[in-house]
Amino acid sequence: MNILLIGGTGTVGSQTVRELLGRNVQPSVLTRSAEKVRELPAGVRGVVGDLSQPETLSAALRGTERVILITPLTPSEAIEGLRVVRLAREAGVRRIAFLSIHDVEKVPEAPHFSAKIAIEHAIRESGIPWTFIKPNNFFQNDFWFKQAIVDEGVYPQPYGGAGMSRVDTRDIAEALATAILDEGHEGQSYPLAGPDVVTGESTAATWSRHLGRDVRYAGDDLDAWEAQTRKFMPDWAVDDWVIMYRYFQRNGLRASDEDLRQQARILKHPPRRFDDFVKETASEWLE
Repeated sequence: MNILLIGGTGTVGSQTVRELLGRNVQPSVLTRSAEKVRELPAGVRGVVGDLSQPETLSAALRGTERVILITPLTPSEAIEGLRVVRLAREAGVRRIAFLSIHDVEKVPEAPHFSAKIAIEHAIRESGIPWTFIKPNNFFQNDFWFKQAIVDEGVYPQPYGGAGMSRVDTRDIAEALATAILDEGHEGQSYPLAGPDVVTGESTAATWSRHLGRDVRYAGDDLDAWEAQTRKFMPDWAVDDWVIMYRYFQRNGLRASDEDLRQQARILKHPPRRFDDFVKETASEWLE
């Protein structure tokens, strides 16, 4: 089986590669960097290509039976994702698993969400059998904030107090691998969420408990977060995240009981808990 993983070197993609290898499947991974090809695990075929260059993407898709599509957060995410769908159809791809977002239709004003909505629509219309995996905010996003959490005692992600059902990327990777390998998931859209509702305050408290030191929540002031973040992130990304965080603060992103029942059809074990993730990660950081 020839599987191409687009977006296979990022947070979710690299974990999905490990999951496929653990199931004795050797995928191909598309990456823009020849250096990253050399860093891929043994058993993985690296393919140099760029979603902004259709000729390289067409070459990568030639002979591909199944595609896992993880589009990156970029200003051109929608354009690049739509291009993948069109070229996959032309290449005769027979199944696609797409990484979308939990309750994506609720925040269409956020460019990252609107890109996923457009790509979902294109996949549905393409005639390619599909499965959508739609995760909540990732536990592993907290890796980005290690310095702030450990050195400064601050948890900076301003997602507020309405509550999020955050999820472990290992669960997402398992769901993507199952969607692309197993029968019976075509035409299905699966939310992926953790079993616990967490807030900014509770997240900081969890890190405090497992690190053995005070970690405080930086608060919900999006103006302050925006001013600080513009120093090291591009404006388009900051604008996108402000829209997302504003929605999370007002409405949260909680999984319903029905969401959890749905995801049990593709995730064959209880979802990992945030407390366990923090305990494991804090132990590694303290070492």
